[in-house]
Amino acid sequence: MNVHAAFAQFGVRSWKTILGVSVASIGWDDAVRLLQRLIEEDRFTRISFLNAHNANLATTDGEFAAALEDFLILPDGIGVDIAARLLYGTSFPANLNGTDFVPGFLRETARPLTVGLIGAKADNVEGAVRNMARLMPRHEFVLVNDGYFTEAEEQQILERIRTLRPDILLVAMGVPRQELWIRRNLTGEHCTLPIAVGALFDFMSGSVPRAPLLVRKLRLEWLFRLTLEPVRLWRRYVVGNPLFIARVLRDKLLGRQAAL
Repeated sequence: MNVHAAFAQFGVRSWKTILGVSVASIGWDDAVRLLQRLIEEDRFTRISFLNAHNANLATTDGEFAAALEDFLILPDGIGVDIAARLLYGTSFPANLNGTDFVPGFLRETARPLTVGLIGAKADNVEGAVRNMARLMPRHEFVLVNDGYFTEAEEQQILERIRTLRPDILLVAMGVPRQELWIRRNLTGEHCTLPIAVGALFDFMSGSVPRAPLLVRKLRLEWLFRLTLEPVRLWRRYVVGNPLFIARVLRDKLLGRQAAL
């Protein structure tokens, strides 16, 4: 059963292919209900998000692109919305970026969940656990490990995850490491929903500020982040965004998009 057929039974029947990556075209409320049902039925499902940067990486990194085929991919940011309009004439129903959607999902889920956190710097993952526990006290947030572990330590960490067996495991190791690590190491024995969350712990800990609400509503958070970290992010946004649009236009001209 392919990924589309597997999720059709959960109400996900619309998909958009962006630079070869199949992305669920689903609204916020439906996405919340989908994840809740996956947890209720204990359906092991890898989850990640596609934005312009990830899509660019997938075009040049075959292992990453192959890994994404085993994930439920949700749309993240204005870049993939622009791509959807260019390729299909309509944008995605909702911006389901992990930074907003994951905390939003947890706030809207009444059933108490166990949520493991692994990744980022030690101070940031510790701060994320504290703040998430304060903001969403019905859930249990457990610090598994920071993201700076050795290969020799990995098996012990995986055994801890297996023993904990959280409903959700948030993995914040950066792209593509987090997706590759999830695909290589995690099964239904470890958790129900492993979710690749990028910089979520940095934001939740308060070590990296979010853009003001108005900037986020204008879909310009990428510009805000660029002004904060120009040296680290200029290539991703200044070079990457135009390259992403160029690749999308190439696919449109070549008829590579597929509405599923």
